[in-house]
Amino acid sequence: MTAADSTTAIEAVFRLEFPRVVATLARVTGDLDLAEDLAQEALVDALRQWPQRGTPDQPGAWLTAVAKRKAVDRFRRDRTLAAKYALLAAGEGNGVTSAPPDAPDGTTIDDDRLRLVFVACHPVLPVAGRLALTLRLVGGLTTTEIARAYVTAEATIAQRIVRAKRAIAAAGVPFEVPEGDERVRRLSSVLEVVYLIYNEGYTATSGHDWIREELCTEALRLGRVLAGLVPDEAEVHGLVALMEFQSSRLQARVGPAGEMVLLAEQDRRRWDRLHISRGEAALRRAGERSPRRGRYALQAAIAACHARAFRIEETDWDRIAALYAELAEVMPSPIVELNRAVAIGMARGAESALWRVDQLVKMGVLDRYHLLHSVRGDLLAKLDRHEEAAAAFERAATLAQNEPERALTRRRAAESRARAALTHGGGSPPRGWGHPEHQDADQPHSPDEPDPRQWP
Repeated sequence: MTAADSTTAIEAVFRLEFPRVVATLARVTGDLDLAEDLAQEALVDALRQWPQRGTPDQPGAWLTAVAKRKAVDRFRRDRTLAAKYALLAAGEGNGVTSAPPDAPDGTTIDDDRLRLVFVACHPVLPVAGRLALTLRLVGGLTTTEIARAYVTAEATIAQRIVRAKRAIAAAGVPFEVPEGDERVRRLSSVLEVVYLIYNEGYTATSGHDWIREELCTEALRLGRVLAGLVPDEAEVHGLVALMEFQSSRLQARVGPAGEMVLLAEQDRRRWDRLHISRGEAALRRAGERSPRRGRYALQAAIAACHARAFRIEETDWDRIAALYAELAEVMPSPIVELNRAVAIGMARGAESALWRVDQLVKMGVLDRYHLLHSVRGDLLAKLDRHEEAAAAFERAATLAQNEPERALTRRRAAESRARAALTHGGGSPPRGWGHPEHQDADQPHSPDEPDPRQWP
């Protein structure tokens, strides 16, 4: 392995372990800035030592132990923090290759990362600050990824994270899972952040991978822990159900070369039936706790319609369109309306959907949302308006940040151009051209994705 390969491998491990390390350090130091700085310092040590000594069996434990030792050194230099030093020294352990004591197993409420989510979602922070901070520290997303997800300048996101850390420190927010009414007040924001993390994993905003399964896994784990923490909250179970249904399709959504596999082309035998059964159970629990479905339960019901269809032709598109209409009442959003138009198009024909999509185009609020143009291109192609379809797909390709999505829309643009040329020349396209599926059926429909008119 070359030095560059070794560095890349270590950075990949660090990216995976970063949220766990920061969460543990934040608990024991009570300082978010310090926790992140110590984690970065531990990475420097890993880059120096691991290429010669090899990657430890428990890299996360190694990084955490090294970072805690660095914290001890800092506290030794600051006599006013003697109490914190004593606390750290007592729990330091005997070596950097052993796991920290009392590490959370992911099944109990005493979970460092869940605690950090509640801290990051404290009401002292504005919503934009809560999202940015949690996605950075708990989701492990880079500032660049968060900026792309919100179509916002990277410097703006960086400033929000800095301001959020300072606000938490100034308010003296305790690093603990809140109780009673305080927990209820923060729960909505916590659910929003958990699902945003899931969405980044399900459809990565940028890079060469369409999905980042580790983020989906972590968000689902946090959702399950939340369901154990607040078992009487219907929307928690609704969110878990939604993530379970979406997770059932992860393996089928990517082809051998990492390419996108859209819903209509997926081998449904590869859908994970265990995730689907868990999703059904969580959806039932949500219904038992509240007859009025919230935004997550409604989306889970939509995902269930897909999961219950063994073939694309068996999908109950009328039911899905009706559920989107109900969702639009609970949470009005142009993105919900776009997804509703897609379902209407599948149920009643492309012409019905195109009119609705064109109304969204006229509004202008989704002009930089690549799926708007992908959906429009698909509808135009179904109506044999291939020149217009090609232009829509080309616009989508320029806006897509994720390489597999960009490649797919470019390919569809080229196919539409070729179809248009054949049509003008009196020929016919080869068999197998065209895609009966729409662009958005297999995307997670986040109810908390900001209305672009209000994007921070």
